Amino acid sequence: MERYLLELAGSVRQAILNTHGTLKNRQVNGYSPGGDAQFDVDEVAEEAVWRFVQERGEPIALYSEDGGLRSIGEPEYVLIVDPIDGTRPAAAGLEMACISIAAARFKEDARIDDVQFALLMEIKSGAYMYADRSREGLVSQGYRTAVPRLSGTTSVARMFWSLEFNGHPARLMTEAYGHLIDQSANTGGVFVFNSASYSISRIVTGQLDAYVDIGNRLLKDRPELRADFERVGKGHVLHLFPYDIAASVLIAEKAGVIITDAYGNSLGRTLLMDLSAENQQSCIAACTRELHSLLLESVRWS
Repeated sequence: MERYLLELAGSVRQAILNTHGTLKNRQVNGYSPGGDAQFDVDEVAEEAVWRFVQERGEPIALYSEDGGLRSIGEPEYVLIVDPIDGTRPAAAGLEMACISIAAARFKEDARIDDVQFALLMEIKSGAYMYADRSREGLVSQGYRTAVPRLSGTTSVARMFWSLEFNGHPARLMTEAYGHLIDQSANTGGVFVFNSASYSISRIVTGQLDAYVDIGNRLLKDRPELRADFERVGKGHVLHLFPYDIAASVLIAEKAGVIITDAYGNSLGRTLLMDLSAENQQSCIAACTRELHSLLLESVRWS
């Protein structure tokens, strides 16, 4: 499985790199089944995933962001693939974009806890992290230092962290954690990458201390906010989809990252092939348990 996932990711990465200068990467060509805007480069990546799976011809199921569920033969595993997690950075030629692939035993109600193998490959550099649930630690290549390399930060004021705005009303977000931005923007660092996988992987490399995406908890706590979220999501709720974090959760856990939903609960029960708002997720990930607890306590949930 490790070789299969690496070859799949490498094939998709090469297809993306081959488009350099040939696409109007910022042209929106439609929307995924979940409602996320799909750019030219997304279409190239989606086609590359399915082409690889077909050419290999091995029995396997595939669930991707835009293609939904497809299968070849009688599959033992289902691949949960986000061909580009970080489409907007990728469209802009920036490095904050990953190919995310998770493999779980194939069943209708497969969940994040069922993920057995996980891979994140950076599109620009080719660096990758791979996790096997049956093994300790991570397999990695392409990083300047060995990973995992978590920092020991416990201070909100000193933390380097990323947060999410796509599909999240800016007013609600700043009301909830604007004070944390104020505390950390100067003595730490605040970033918006538009990629959950890249953000979580930066905690593993020690470049970030935390990642926060709280939109789905705000909606679950206050259902009357749905219209606000649908307004900025062009009629859809755009929170963390399962394919956004299917690989990242296992990799983070193997690395020692504290990663939960925004209630502090495990993400493991999240269904892998359900895009409904009820199954979408929030996430708080941190390098230390102390920082994770501080973030849970410090967000102004009401």
